[in-house]
Amino acid sequence: MSSGIEFTKDGHVARVVLDRPKALNAITSRMDDALFDAWTEINDNPDIWVAILSASGEKAFCAGGDISGEDEGASRRMALGGGLTGVGGPLLTLRKPLIAAVQGYAIGGGFELAMCADIIVAADTAQFGMPETKVGIIGEAGIMHRAIRQLPHHIALAMILTGSRIPAADAERYGLVNEVVGYPDLAAAADRWAERITAASPLAVQAAKDAVLSRAGWPLDVALATRYEPIEAYAATKDRLEGRAAFAERRAPRWQGR
Repeated sequence: MSSGIEFTKDGHVARVVLDRPKALNAITSRMDDALFDAWTEINDNPDIWVAILSASGEKAFCAGGDISGEDEGASRRMALGGGLTGVGGPLLTLRKPLIAAVQGYAIGGGFELAMCADIIVAADTAQFGMPETKVGIIGEAGIMHRAIRQLPHHIALAMILTGSRIPAADAERYGLVNEVVGYPDLAAAADRWAERITAASPLAVQAAKDAVLSRAGWPLDVALATRYEPIEAYAATKDRLEGRAAFAERRAPRWQGR
């Protein structure tokens, strides 16, 4: 039986695809387990430098957790990928950069999955929303905590209190997404962002992500005074030497991720 998740590796890019379009890519417990395996492989495989999360079908990126009854009797609560950066469960920090390519409906847990990405590329058909209060199924509050931090305060509260959705153009205007393109260009846009990220030192990128996100909620003086182990470890890598050599020789660096 299919897990509903496709996981492939293309060079240094991992591709994770939600593949249940007839159900609006709603997440089942089987998909949840497969997502956890995907994030774990991405973290553990040094040859993976960036990941792209996308979805099959034009109608929806993800409609959240499955409520059709397919998962009746599931042994545990849905964690949407084993708690990817805290989604519905224990914290699982993805150390590699994550790009979300979003089309159609991104609602509930699907919206939260998108907000876990470092870069969001949206089709002009995308709609982001939190319908929980509108339909009376309020549960985990992670989506609301993320929204209030990633959107203007009153925009986020309006979405939370009314269950209303915002279109891709507004999401871009509010700084939620990095780029809006036509749906036929969505995959190519995500690939362009992946190319831009893999052109940089992968270890430097990972160290920078760790430093920024691990102190994002702290006062500036604490963030500035913190010693960041991944940054210190980077000083002893081959990629640091390669970066200096490439700069001196005026050529493109050849990163190894080591």
